[in-house]
Amino acid sequence: MADELTFRSAEDSDWLAMGLVAATGFGVERPDETNAVWRSMTPADGAVVACDGDDVVGVAVFYDLTLTVPGGAVLPMAGVSWVAVAPTHRRRGALSGMFAELHRRMAAYPVAGLEASEAAIYGRFGYGPATVWESLELDRAQARFHPEVPDPGGVRVVRPTDHRAQLEDIYERWRLQTPGGLRTPTRLWDEILADRESSRQGGTPFYCLLHPDGFAMYRVRGDDEHKDVSITKFAAVTPLAEIALWRVLAGLDLKKTVSIDTHPRNLLQYLLTDPRLVRTVNVGDGLWLRMLDIPAVLQARTYASDLAVVLDISDPVLDGGGRFALDIREGRARCAPTEKPADVQASLSVLGSLYLGAHRASSFAAAHRLTGDPSAIRALDDAFASDVPAELGFPF
Repeated sequence: MADELTFRSAEDSDWLAMGLVAATGFGVERPDETNAVWRSMTPADGAVVACDGDDVVGVAVFYDLTLTVPGGAVLPMAGVSWVAVAPTHRRRGALSGMFAELHRRMAAYPVAGLEASEAAIYGRFGYGPATVWESLELDRAQARFHPEVPDPGGVRVVRPTDHRAQLEDIYERWRLQTPGGLRTPTRLWDEILADRESSRQGGTPFYCLLHPDGFAMYRVRGDDEHKDVSITKFAAVTPLAEIALWRVLAGLDLKKTVSIDTHPRNLLQYLLTDPRLVRTVNVGDGLWLRMLDIPAVLQARTYASDLAVVLDISDPVLDGGGRFALDIREGRARCAPTEKPADVQASLSVLGSLYLGAHRASSFAAAHRLTGDPSAIRALDDAFASDVPAELGFPF
C-alpha cells in the first residue's frame, strides 16, 4: 500500500492541511503566529508531505539550527520536527518515505537532531538520545543552604520584556559553553517573550529573576493553599550565578515547591543541608542526534583523552554508516574512512548517544548494543566524557 503514497515538497497551499495533520497527531493546535515563527526557521526545501492523491496525510520538516558541541564549536544542525501521520494512514510507509526524502535534502548539514514524541521510532533511522533531563522538585519551605555555600547576591526581579537584551546575551554566552546549546533566532525570542495565553498551560505570565551572569523565568500554578513554581527557562554562565538564583528561588514565600527540568548533574542538591528535599520526579531524553557526516562531526568536538580506534558503524535504513579510523591526540580528532579491521562495532544511533558525553560506551557494551575490544571500549568512555553536562538548548 505504500506505493499509493507520494512524497514531495510542501507548497504554500499545503500548510493548513499540514497543521491539521499535526494537530490531529499531537492533540494540540499551535496558534498561527507560532506556526509562522517556526516556518520562518524552515529552509525552502525543509518541509515534506506525504500525499494520498490530493490529500496531505503526513508531514515532516526540519529547521535551520546551530548546535554547540563539547569544546564550544558550533555545527549547523537540521532540527527535525512536526513529524506526524494521519491516523487513517498508519503503517503504510508514510514515515519511512518522508524521512528518506527529508534526509536527502540535508546535504548542507553535518548533523540532524530531533525530540522524540515516541522513543521507539527513531533509533532505526540512526538517531540516538544524546542528552538526559531530570525533572526535579524542591520542597522549598524546608530548604536550608550549607554554611559553606556563598551568598553572591546580585539578583533582581524584572519584567523579561524590559530586559530582553540582557536575557539574550546571557543565553548566548550559556549556549556557547554548553553541549546541546542552540542559537535562538530573533523571531523565536519574539515568540518566547510574547508569552501567549496558549503557552501558559494554566500558569501565570512569566516572572523573571535576573543576575549579570544568569536568569530564571518561571510561572506559578495552583491556589492559595498550594502554589508551585515551575521554571521554564534557566541559564547560568557561572556557578556563582547559579547559586545566587537558587537562593532566591528557594526563598520565594507562599510557594510550596519549585520544579525544573535539568541535567543529571544539577548543582541544587549539593547546596542544601538536606539533599532529600530535592526529589527526582521524572527522567527522560531530550535531544536525539544522527550524524550525517561522521568524520566532520567527530572532528568538531574536543575530547578528554587520547584514543586510536577503528569504528564500524551500521545504519541499515538510511545507509549512512561505514568504517572509520578515529585518532585523538591532545583533545583533537582526525577521522577518515578506512578498510582496516574494526575495533568496535555499533549502530549510528549508539554513536549519536555517545557524542555529547551523556552516555557511556561501556553501558551500551553491557547491553550488547556495542561490541569490540574491551580496552577500546574503556578508551571510548574516557575520551567522550565531557566536563560540561549536555543540555538541550530549547524544545523544537
